[in-house]
Amino acid sequence: MNRTSLAIAAAVWTPWLAGMTVTDSWGLFGEVGFMSAVMGIGSFIAGATSEGGGAVAFPAMTLGFGIAPSTARDFSLMIQAVGMTAASVAIFSARIPVAVKALIPAIAGGALGVVLGLEYIAPNLPPAFAKMTFASVWLAFAGALYLMNRDHDRAVNLSLDNAPGWAFPVLALGGVAGGVVTSITGSGLDILTFALLVLLFRVSEKVATPTSVVLMASNAAVGALWKGTLGAGLAPDAWDYWWVCVPVVVIGAPMGARFIANKSRAFIVGLLSVSIAVQFIAAIFIIPQTPTLLLYSAAVFLMGLAGFWAISRQGRAAIA
Repeated sequence: MNRTSLAIAAAVWTPWLAGMTVTDSWGLFGEVGFMSAVMGIGSFIAGATSEGGGAVAFPAMTLGFGIAPSTARDFSLMIQAVGMTAASVAIFSARIPVAVKALIPAIAGGALGVVLGLEYIAPNLPPAFAKMTFASVWLAFAGALYLMNRDHDRAVNLSLDNAPGWAFPVLALGGVAGGVVTSITGSGLDILTFALLVLLFRVSEKVATPTSVVLMASNAAVGALWKGTLGAGLAPDAWDYWWVCVPVVVIGAPMGARFIANKSRAFIVGLLSVSIAVQFIAAIFIIPQTPTLLLYSAAVFLMGLAGFWAISRQGRAAIA
C-alpha cells in the first residue's frame, strides 16, 4: 500500500472503529462476516472495472445467499458510497486519466435517474425480474463490447475534448437511464456511461474505466442519501452488512484502481466479459425460471444488445 492508500484507510477506519465500539457491533462479524470476504473481491473488481461493487454484491447476495433484492440494492449503494469514493480519491491522486468533461452531465443525469427510480420504478418490480434485469442488461453490453473489439486496431480517444456539442446532453440522458438501473440493482450508471464513452465516443477503455468508477461513487452516494433521508429509508439489515465491509472496501477498491491503470485495453475487456458471463450463468441456474421470466430476460437482452450495437454503429459513423 502506498501513502495515499494508507491515508484513505486511516481516514475511514478511525470513525469506523469508533462507531463499531460505541454501538458494540463486533458480533456482526460472526453473524454476517461472510460479506467481508465477498466485498474483498467485489471492491477490487469495482476499482478495476466499470462494474461497481454492487455488480458483485447484488448477485452474490440475491443469488448466493437468498437476500432480498431491496436489501442488496440498499447495501450496494451504501458500500459503494464508501469504497468507490476511496477508489476515486486514489484515481485522482495518482493522476490516472479520466474523461473529465463527462462527469458533470452524467452525474447530474444519474442523480435524477436514481431518485426517480427509487421512488417510482424499483418498488414495483418483482424481485426475480429485478435480478434478471441486472444479468440481462450486462450480458447485452458484454456482447456488444466483444463484437466491437474484434477490431483490435480501432481508433480510440483519450478524452472528450473534440466531442460534438450533442455529446453532453446524450451523456446526461444516459445518466438518467443509468441512475434508474442503479435504483433497481445498486449499480448501473457506471456501465451505461462506460458504454456511451466506449461505443459511441470511442474513448479508450483505459480512460472510460476510471471515469465510470468516479461516476458510480457519486451515484451511490446520492442514492443512499436519498433513500436514507427523504426516501423510504434504508433496509435495516443492510446496515449490518455495511459495518463488516467498510474496512475491506477502502483497501480493495483503491487497489483495483491502481492494478488496472497499466493494463491493456484487451485485458480490461476480457476481465469485464468473463465476470459478466459468470454472473449471467449463475442467475439462470439459481433463480427459479418461469416462461414469463425467460421471455422477459430474452427481451431485455435483445433490446439491450440492439441498443448497444446501434450506439456502436453510430460511433463508427462519427469517426468515418
